[in-house]
Amino acid sequence: MIEALTNPSNLLTAFIAVVVFATIITLTSPMLRDSSLEGRLKSVANRREELRRRSRQSIADRGGPGLSSSLRHQDEGLYKNVVERLQLSRLLEDPKVVDKLAQAGFRGPGPVTTFYFFRFIMPFACAATAAFYLYVINGFGLLPMQKVCAWVMFLAAGYYAPNIYISNIAQKRRESIVAAFPDSLDLLLICVESGMSIEAAIQKVGAEVGSTSMELAEELSLLTAELSYLPDRRLAYEGLARRTNHPGIKSVATAMIQAERYGTPLGTALRVMAKENRELRLSAAEKKAAALPAQLTVPMILLFLPALFVVIMGPAIIRIMDTMMKH
Repeated sequence: MIEALTNPSNLLTAFIAVVVFATIITLTSPMLRDSSLEGRLKSVANRREELRRRSRQSIADRGGPGLSSSLRHQDEGLYKNVVERLQLSRLLEDPKVVDKLAQAGFRGPGPVTTFYFFRFIMPFACAATAAFYLYVINGFGLLPMQKVCAWVMFLAAGYYAPNIYISNIAQKRRESIVAAFPDSLDLLLICVESGMSIEAAIQKVGAEVGSTSMELAEELSLLTAELSYLPDRRLAYEGLARRTNHPGIKSVATAMIQAERYGTPLGTALRVMAKENRELRLSAAEKKAAALPAQLTVPMILLFLPALFVVIMGPAIIRIMDTMMKH
C-alpha cells in the first residue's frame, strides 16, 4: 500500500484523474446551474414570510423587547453543540463573517455555525493528513526540518481554507451579479417610466433576469421583500449594497436612497446609473483583454514554440541526417 501511494506513476494517474474530473464539472456546471433557481427563490420566499411575521409581531408587541424565540431562526445539530461548548464564536471571532457569508449567498445563523466549526476542524484535519503522509508513509524523503515546515504549512492552509472557500464563492457570485446588473437596470428603468412602483418593478425585473443570473434574481427578490417589511426602506438598499459589495451597485443603492429621501426623479438616476455600470463592465473587459498578452506569454513559450520549432526544423534535420548517412 505504501509503495502504491508513493509510486510516481500512481500519483501522476491520480492527478490526471482529478484534472479530468474538474474539467467535466466545469463543463457541466452551466447546465446544472438553472436547476437550483427554484430552490433559491423558495428561500427568498421564506425570508419574505419571516419578515412578514416579524412585522406583525412588532406591531403586536407595540415596541416591545424584540421578537420571541419562536420567530427566530433555530440552529440545532452537531455543529451548533460543538461551537457552543467550545465557545468557538469567541475563540475564532470574525466581525465580518456575517457579511462574508451573505456575499457568498449564505444567510442565517446556520452557515455562521458551520463556518466556525470547519474553521476549527480543518487545521487539525490537514495537519493530521500531512503528518500521516510525511512521517508514516515518509513521502518524498524530506529532511526532518523540511517535514516540520511542510506540516506547519498544511496547518496554516487548513486554518485559512474556509475563508478562501467563502471568498471564491463570493467572487463568482459577484461576477454573475455584475455581469447582468446593467441590463437589469435598463429593464428597471423601463418598468419605472411605464408607471410601475419601485417594488413591482424590482420584482418584475427579478423574475425576468433569473435565466441570465439567478444570483441577481435572488438578490432582487430579497430586496423586494425587505422593501415591503423592513421599518426603514434605506436598510433594504444598504443591505443590497452590503451583500453584493460592488462599487457600481453601492452607487445605485445610494442614488435610490437619495431619490426617495429628497424626491428626485428616480428614472433620471436609474438612467445615469445604468450608463455608469455599463462603462464599469466595459472597463473591466478592457482590463482583462489588456492583461491577456502577458498571461499568454508562458503558455506560448512552453507549448507553442517547441512544437513550432519541431515543425520548422524537423525536415531540415532529417535531410541533413540522410545526407550524412549517404556520405
